Amino acid sequence: MTLKCPGRDMRNLTVSSHKCPGCGAEVELFSDERSIMCRKCNTRVYREPVPSCSEWCSHARECLGEETRQRRDAA
Repeated sequence: MTLKCPGRDMRNLTVSSHKCPGCGAEVELFSDERSIMCRKCNTRVYREPVPSCSEWCSHARECLGEETRQRRDAA
């Protein structure tokens, strides 16, 4: 008997809608996909938001300026 990963079983796929950050179009990602290209504007849409460098980089204040950093912190 061969054991299979349940995440790889095509019978268990689910679909979720995500908003394209480029054009705002709704795109569908299947549970086995991490990202997909938007058909309208060719922007890559990720399942989870990709963090901006302003969120994790210790040099963000120097690089982006204090105003940009404050705007991000307020969001």
